[in-house]
Amino acid sequence: MKPHYLNFFGFTREPFGSELELDQILQTAEVVAVAERFDYTLRLGAVALVTGEVGAGKSTALRWAISRLHPSEYRPIWVTATSGSILELYRQLCSALDCDLQGSSRATLLRIIRRQVLDLVLSRKQTPVLVIDEASLLRLEVLAEIHTLLQFEADSKPYLPMILVGQNHLADLLTYRTSLPLSSRIIARYHLQGIDRETLGTYLLHHLKITGITRPLFSEQALTAIHQGSGGILRRANHLARGALIAAAAEKIQQVAAEHVRVAATELL
Repeated sequence: MKPHYLNFFGFTREPFGSELELDQILQTAEVVAVAERFDYTLRLGAVALVTGEVGAGKSTALRWAISRLHPSEYRPIWVTATSGSILELYRQLCSALDCDLQGSSRATLLRIIRRQVLDLVLSRKQTPVLVIDEASLLRLEVLAEIHTLLQFEADSKPYLPMILVGQNHLADLLTYRTSLPLSSRIIARYHLQGIDRETLGTYLLHHLKITGITRPLFSEQALTAIHQGSGGILRRANHLARGALIAAAAEKIQQVAAEHVRVAATELL
């Protein structure tokens, strides 16, 4: 049974959800900027840094950038970082690369990972692309060591481009002296900030169309309230927009007003 507000507005699915198909991702200036740096990093086999607040759209932008890669030429390797040791990261990489774990030492796991990367590059003619999401969770001692993953043939072959994705303080972690071997390899950086009000209006309308709605449901005042309440951060804007729709439907009003956004904000806070 559909929730009342879905029937009231005529939605075909839950609006402002995170389960978007790749062709449903809105190509904002921020998404395109991330993709440009992603492409540049791949060409040089280096390291890129993508930062932003929680919910700013970092992972979504990377999903879109990766989707443009031809599967016969590239092998994306996506791991989500934890606050564990370098061994835990190596095990995640081995799992993503379908390696057989033949030991538990750092040296053994590193050798297995390198062997698998070389097999991809030299035998299968694929370029591996390592994306470490939530990299701001990594310990300093892990950041001090993971550059060794990139070293092939006396550090002369850029076989494994790496994209580090994390919250704002990841950039601070990379300024430590122990992080220098990794940070010195970074050739591109992008920080996702909140989108402006005009882009937010386009974003909300885009998501309404995905759910089968072509008419604007948010008043200009409601758009302003959502932008102010979310700071232009996409996840917050999604929550506020959905909550405001629920508040409007409860009053049987077809267009969302600023007051409905304020009601939604009280729930979120």
